[in-house]
Amino acid sequence: MASRKKKESKPQKLIVLIVGIFVICMAALMFISNPSSSTVEALNVENQPYLGQESAPVQIIEFGDYKCPICKNFHEGFVSQIEKDFVETGQAKFYFLNYSFIHVDSIRSAKFAETVYEELGNDVFWKFHDLLYEKQPEDLKYEKIDVFTEEFLENLLKEIVSEQEASKVLSSFQQNKAEAAWDKDMKLANKLKLTGTPTIYVNGKQFEGNSYEDLKDMVEDAIKGE
Repeated sequence: MASRKKKESKPQKLIVLIVGIFVICMAALMFISNPSSSTVEALNVENQPYLGQESAPVQIIEFGDYKCPICKNFHEGFVSQIEKDFVETGQAKFYFLNYSFIHVDSIRSAKFAETVYEELGNDVFWKFHDLLYEKQPEDLKYEKIDVFTEEFLENLLKEIVSEQEASKVLSSFQQNKAEAAWDKDMKLANKLKLTGTPTIYVNGKQFEGNSYEDLKDMVEDAIKGE
């Protein structure tokens, strides 16, 4: 026997309509006020080389290419100032990640530096990192020429470590042990849709200024939690 549907009265319909509108408005309000929809999170830099104290609250990241002359200028003009103003004062950690896109030398030097980090540690990595930029030729035409050859990189490393340590790094490099670490950097760079180097992030937010003062202001705002 078919049942007959009971008709809702007009007051009941009005109550249902009001409740429905209320639910929709509350959902919209929660979406607008949800911090995760607008907050930029710091990037995952676990097991990455960095300068500074582990407890430093602010994260500064450079994506760089050892074949990039602008990265060399950034390294010589900005990084030492960042160290003085924020790293040495315990306010920030400075990380270097690879975005190797210019030449085969970019990839080779990045993977070799990653191997240095894996085999000899953070301190030696930064010494080698400095040397790579110091030895970068001035002639911009070199971008298309093999400079950072395997032999060059091994000899460069021997300037700061023993021959035995350099041989250890070379052996690991030839076994491609740094591939995963380098690939991790490249995947993050591609995820962020980077278009060049150096590209800087402060607590997950991309730096878009033009001067060191602009970067300093951005880091200071991050320190204040702004």
